[in-house]
Amino acid sequence: MSEGGTSDRELGGKTDLHTPPCPVAPRAPNDVDGRDKPGHDGRRGRGVKRLFAIALALVASVSVAAWTISLGPLPLGEARAVSTTVVDRHGKLLRAYAMADGRWRLPVSAKKDVDPTYLKLLLAYEDQRFFDHHGVDPRALVRAAIQLGSHGHIVSGGSTITMQLARLLEPRRQRSLHAKLRQIVRALELERELSKDEILDLYLTLAPYGGNLEGIRAASIAYFGKEPKRLSLAEAALLVALPQSPETRRLDRHPEAARRGRDRVLDRVVSENVISAEDAAQAKAQAVPAFRKPMPILAPHAADQASAAVKDQPIIRLTLDASLQKVLEPLARDRAIALGPNVSVGIIVVDNDSGDVLAHVGSADYFDEKRAGQVDMTRAVRSPGSTLKPFIYGLAFEDGFVHPESLIEDRPVRFGSYAPENFDMTFQGTVPVRKALQLSLNVPAIVLLDRVGASRLSSRLKQAGGNLVLPKDEAPGLAMGLGGVGVTLQDLAQLYAGFPRLGTTRPLREIMTAEGTDGAREPMRLMDSAAAWQVGNVLLGTPPPENAARNRIAFKTGTSYGYRDAWSVGFDGRVTIGVWVGRPDGAPVPGLIGRVAAAPILFDAFARSGKLPATLPKPPKGALVASNSKLPLPLRRFRPIGELVRTGAEQAPHIQFPPNGSRIDVDRSAGREASVMPVKVSGGVLPLTMLVNGLAVGEIDSRRQRLIDPPGPGFARLTVIDATGAADTVVVRIQ
Repeated sequence: MSEGGTSDRELGGKTDLHTPPCPVAPRAPNDVDGRDKPGHDGRRGRGVKRLFAIALALVASVSVAAWTISLGPLPLGEARAVSTTVVDRHGKLLRAYAMADGRWRLPVSAKKDVDPTYLKLLLAYEDQRFFDHHGVDPRALVRAAIQLGSHGHIVSGGSTITMQLARLLEPRRQRSLHAKLRQIVRALELERELSKDEILDLYLTLAPYGGNLEGIRAASIAYFGKEPKRLSLAEAALLVALPQSPETRRLDRHPEAARRGRDRVLDRVVSENVISAEDAAQAKAQAVPAFRKPMPILAPHAADQASAAVKDQPIIRLTLDASLQKVLEPLARDRAIALGPNVSVGIIVVDNDSGDVLAHVGSADYFDEKRAGQVDMTRAVRSPGSTLKPFIYGLAFEDGFVHPESLIEDRPVRFGSYAPENFDMTFQGTVPVRKALQLSLNVPAIVLLDRVGASRLSSRLKQAGGNLVLPKDEAPGLAMGLGGVGVTLQDLAQLYAGFPRLGTTRPLREIMTAEGTDGAREPMRLMDSAAAWQVGNVLLGTPPPENAARNRIAFKTGTSYGYRDAWSVGFDGRVTIGVWVGRPDGAPVPGLIGRVAAAPILFDAFARSGKLPATLPKPPKGALVASNSKLPLPLRRFRPIGELVRTGAEQAPHIQFPPNGSRIDVDRSAGREASVMPVKVSGGVLPLTMLVNGLAVGEIDSRRQRLIDPPGPGFARLTVIDATGAADTVVVRIQ
């Protein structure tokens, strides 16, 4: 090649010998083919720049990553801490407790607890693309940057709801670029860890509304006195505006500023075509509230007990019905005021089938110190007066020696040094057992208790869940039939619910538990179903208070000695309601009588429940329904034990076989002849009537023998009554 770059072929193929040879340039170290490459230095420069950019990006990435790591984990644990709330069986708020630092922050779900109108305004005003972005909205950031450049200061932050939540999780007093970057990083982390619904729920829980109010539920209850499920347009716009400047727009301090903020929200959503100008104008015409309302405190005694029993649970669900509780608390307060100073009232409502407590009014006024309002009188042990009488009659019916239509004597009687008297100090003479219970006559009740046995009554009530409290070192005696024992209103209501349940009770339940965890609440035996039905049928005819309908509610009243306690407990086919009236300190209240003070409250409570009284159950199989003239001769008139003792040739009947306390083995697989049980009796005046577990099974023949079909396995009570009313009873065990 020539110096000018001309080839040999261009010179005609000849070589000029006089031309000196062209000097050869030395090769560069990287010049493989020995030639210079065009543009090599430019590409090498670009490569160096590329390497530098990559290194710079790596350093920046590592720095950002290190900075992000230095931020630590998201403080979601603290953010999820909320006020303990106690709700009713339907989820309605009964009472909330402020957090340890005094803040009100109630749990909330956007889908379940918040009006859709509010959500529509919130997203239109704060974050229109909330469901589309991943925590940061580039459009909003660009707009904010342009406004910053044109105005020289921050006009709008371009924050999404997720970024605002990040700021709530980690509050910063000053607005700066560093704080904005931190929000962006945190927002991206939030979007990775939480769903959109969870982010929205958390924002609605933490958003500030002035003072110690956090979250839309606390704000709506404090400012409007209601849950945020149903908000007017004006209310929704106000709740959107308040978190923008919660302290300068506090309704209880700066209502005018709050109004301007609300109107600004309305103007914005009108410009976004979210609502019409006419609707906005109507909303602007509404005044804003200028005062905070108190947080609801329904069923405070039940709420206190539940919060003490259930730990580390933000929401405690009770069996109560908030609507019923809300109408019974004013009833108790108003009646207590009418009855005099220092008088309190306790009311409890129990669902018969489940044993769930539907209403729990522990006192007339929780905040009234003069009436000891914080003392729960439904749990106080007090003298029950005559309210235990129905259980005495029930056991008498069960034993089969008396029937509601039997005649009984109401006349002076003495048991050693104890001589019971009626409340009005008079005697009715011979009356039906039904009337004796309805009029709450004392003498017939004590005579029957003497026959039933005070210890047996006490043990049966305890077996059914009624904890009777006797004086120290004292055994059950006849005086317990007239109130000489202690009992709580809750236990009394549980026992009375056994009548419409036809002889069984269930422990009361007030705290809702997980489904299938009620195994410990199995029914407990109170008395035979026929006897329980008979008691309910008798109490249904008790004369009601003045102006109340008859035969709608079965009830019983009671008054303790010295006018210290007035009681009334009643039931229909659906619920049992117990009422106590008196002074918490146990001081007497002259004229305080169950029929006058407590019974009207009971009937008012049934009326305020909003439901008509449900009918009682029909007579169970084996219940004897007959007039006195149709009863077996021994059941037509009750004779006390003393009248059964004879002199001379006549002897009281005596069951010779089976002996009392014996065990009878019955082979039911061998046919009827082998499975029947013989009964042999001596003495007594014919005819002799045989009863098994209180039900008549026929007469004893002239030989004073009878074969009977034994009841199912377990204890059986066999009774023989002669023509004069004398009787003998044995208890045997059938196997």
